[in-house]
Amino acid sequence: MIIAIDGPAAAGKGTLARAIADKFSFAYLDTGSLYRAVAHAVLLAGAEPTDEAVAIKAAQNLDVAQIDPVAIRTPDVAAAASVVAAMVPVRAAILQFQRKFAQTPPNNAKGAVLDGRDIGTVVCPEADAKLFVSARAEIRAHRRWLELKGSGSELSEAQVLADVSERDRRDQERAHSPLKPAQDAYLLDTSDLSIETAFEQALTFIEGSKG
Repeated sequence: MIIAIDGPAAAGKGTLARAIADKFSFAYLDTGSLYRAVAHAVLLAGAEPTDEAVAIKAAQNLDVAQIDPVAIRTPDVAAAASVVAAMVPVRAAILQFQRKFAQTPPNNAKGAVLDGRDIGTVVCPEADAKLFVSARAEIRAHRRWLELKGSGSELSEAQVLADVSERDRRDQERAHSPLKPAQDAYLLDTSDLSIETAFEQALTFIEGSKG
């Protein structure tokens, strides 16, 4: 079984996807980490995120085992990831890996949960269950600000909101694989929901999709 979970930054899709994967003992892939890893490699090379040649090379040589889960979570990498994710050759280089993961999950898992921005529309349009997780921009910005504040960031909440809004704009307006719900996706707005309630609603939908 393939479960596709899409949505904008800080909507809660990662937390939800991990919980669902744990519930069913499915393999889990945070596809955003792949683009963040490419962006991190570009920045480490001293290049601008807009340098397509460097980004393509980083995507083609991406080693998932070498991804630093801490280093790829900085605001600079997040912003750069949205830039490189709009590059068609970069998306093509990563697309094959994502589909292979979904179709043949590691460790003989009986299913896979992938979260990202175009899983249900492009990567796995044949997914058995598709969810689009969203929340109001100010709610998402507040969540992200709390995360960053906890890790020592001095960014103001207003700055984080501006970053979230700009990232939304880039993700939604890019020409290739823009962020949008699949036509058959279950829309889950987590603005006013607890993690537990959001999980229960998602689970109800997935159980129904399993038939």
